[in-house]
Amino acid sequence: MAKGKRKKSEQHFEQFIGNLLRVGVIIATALVLAGGILYLIHHGTEAANYHFFRGELPEFRSPSGVITSVESGRRRGIIQLGLLILIATPVVRVACSLLVYVRQRDFTYILVTLIVLLGLLYSLIGGYF
Repeated sequence: MAKGKRKKSEQHFEQFIGNLLRVGVIIATALVLAGGILYLIHHGTEAANYHFFRGELPEFRSPSGVITSVESGRRRGIIQLGLLILIATPVVRVACSLLVYVRQRDFTYILVTLIVLLGLLYSLIGGYF
């Protein structure tokens, strides 16, 4: 590949990654904000009870449970979905980087990026298996 073409390709990739991260964070922020506002509208006047610990509800312990909760209109589900998108954004960035390195046939970066991606995926979904 020509040097000028590679540089332009790298600039496009960097711009794509920047936009991907920006959009992911904006969407996540909007969802958490909207879910938080809806939650406060419905539960804002209730007094908090800190005398006992109540763990996370079972429907929020898996991505499919979060989606089901959002589909049923639960406000906490919207907040959880925003947090899930916030966590998934850098994972998608690493996956896109892997695809670019495969396309460029840069085997060193393919290996390193694949290890990072597998580590991220294991940390996210390893507890479900």
